[in-house]
Amino acid sequence: MEIAMKSHVGCVRQVNEDYYACIVDVSGRVLAVVADGMGGHQAGDVASRLAVERIVKELRHLEPDLEEEDAKEQLMHAILMANEEVYQYAQEHPECSGMGTTVVAALLGPDGGVTAHIGDSRLYHFQNEELVQRTEDHTLVHELLKSGQITAQEASVHPQRNVIMRALGTEPDVRIDLGYFDWTPGDVVLLCTDGLTNKVQVGTLVDWLKKPLSLQAQVEGLVHQALESGGEDNITLVAVRNQRKVDTVQKEG
Repeated sequence: MEIAMKSHVGCVRQVNEDYYACIVDVSGRVLAVVADGMGGHQAGDVASRLAVERIVKELRHLEPDLEEEDAKEQLMHAILMANEEVYQYAQEHPECSGMGTTVVAALLGPDGGVTAHIGDSRLYHFQNEELVQRTEDHTLVHELLKSGQITAQEASVHPQRNVIMRALGTEPDVRIDLGYFDWTPGDVVLLCTDGLTNKVQVGTLVDWLKKPLSLQAQVEGLVHQALESGGEDNITLVAVRNQRKVDTVQKEG
């Protein structure tokens, strides 16, 4: 696998409340996780870090040959454990009351990937020069769009477009969306926070992924594009290209 990662505080924020990790296990599977924290008094960065670190801890020693349903179960369990940890931390630290985080995660093998997410951080799948969003935003605006109360154009400028309906760590029990997709050599999986997607249109994402550049150069170009468009939020992006071989082991935050 070819792996590329980039996170930037943006042009306005003083603290980067995003956190991310990407690791490769002994079986060559890739675990990628991106989280976008929220909460006052810098609690958002605590929430996202706790969540990502707990998910990585829970999934670091998986069995070599997991079936799809078993992989989903393991990923679900890891995120539920992360929810418990973030929620409990907030209960024990009043200054972090109300903190939470989005999470999008993928466990990627050579032929397919299992996904899990809560919130509005996204996972895209780039295949045959087309980009497919494999996650659904858990936002008020997306619910209004699905019900036909607003148009896509109205959604893009809606004053409440950042209102999240589901997040990790805000309640003792949460509902996580799971998914699965097949992928082939040359495909790219993109996990990102809304600091990217609010500023970079899908067409621009596709244009960058089609460029004859390294995956890291493409990722850095996309982050730069979001900064050039205002960069009001933190911007984080993790990308994995299916190359049927492991290039490196990486973990950052």
